[in-house]
Amino acid sequence: MTQTAIPYLFLRGGTSRGPYFKRADLPEDQSALSEVLMAAVGAGHPLNIDGIGGGNAVTTKVAMLSPSQRDDCDVDYFFAQVAVEKREVDYRPTCGNILVGVGPAAIEMGIVAAQDGETLVRIHAVNTGAIVAARIQTPAGKVNYAGDVAIAGVPGTAAPISLGFMETVGSVTGALLPTGQVIDMIDGIAVTCMDVAMPIMIARAEDFGLTGYETRDELDANTAFFDRIEPIRLKAGQLMGLGDVASSVTPKLTLLAKPRHGGTISARYFMPWSCHPSMAVTGAQCLAACTIVPGTVADGLAQGADADAGPLTIGIEHPSGTFDVVVDFAREGKDVSFHSAGVVRTARLLARGDVFVPQSR
Repeated sequence: MTQTAIPYLFLRGGTSRGPYFKRADLPEDQSALSEVLMAAVGAGHPLNIDGIGGGNAVTTKVAMLSPSQRDDCDVDYFFAQVAVEKREVDYRPTCGNILVGVGPAAIEMGIVAAQDGETLVRIHAVNTGAIVAARIQTPAGKVNYAGDVAIAGVPGTAAPISLGFMETVGSVTGALLPTGQVIDMIDGIAVTCMDVAMPIMIARAEDFGLTGYETRDELDANTAFFDRIEPIRLKAGQLMGLGDVASSVTPKLTLLAKPRHGGTISARYFMPWSCHPSMAVTGAQCLAACTIVPGTVADGLAQGADADAGPLTIGIEHPSGTFDVVVDFAREGKDVSFHSAGVVRTARLLARGDVFVPQSR
């Protein structure tokens, strides 16, 4: 079978991994683009056996990079979430973990020129409009991947990549609270629908008869839970102005509980039909905001989030450890203004070369 070769880099970004492409090397038409991405990843099979995906939503993600069309940014980052067992591609969300690899990938691709020592890469997340400043270690003008920073969910250590997120409130819906309410009652369950970096429907674990400390495998095996929460998510999507979200990964889902290991809150984040093995970067920002805004479902659960202004470190406990988000904000009564959120993550270049797709795709 004749095949088409497409150049790519393969990186781990945070606790996700996937191919990074130059946008110019891929079809402009979105239907044709989806066919190419599904073929590359191997969508439609639980093991992604005919592609380079890893059989999990955190390993079927794709980054597409190009020189930014914005004067205040260096690179445009277009994200695609390719399904594992379905032949579907969702372009609605962005991914903060894959974003961690955008700076190194942009330098490796020649889109951004590396400086000696450290390189600032200003990233425009095309899917949501967010602006992110990434600082990459580049001694002698080369990306450095070795370092002593460990992140929960990834073995070993690597060089730090600091990310500063701006303009993330109302990333998709245009509002911090897209429904206009701090709490909505849907099918008898209290939920907070919030949009900071990612639209999320947030609930208390105890309201579903759970502790909130279950392992990822325990939650993924709990089909009764998914049968209960998916209809609520669909209604939340409508209330948030997202329309029919049956085939979309947004809004994501999160269950909250009191922290047990010195953090601010304990969380289980869903993608949304399986539990994240750790925590999404974008999701962590939204959950941090949820702990700060008065009257949300985090009230009575969050510990140490009652300051009137930031910067404040919010520790989110997840199945693999704790994710820290530094939030700069100001609060006056029930009104909260969010200025920025910062995280430190790591990335590593795993491979480079060509991925082959059938010419018919």
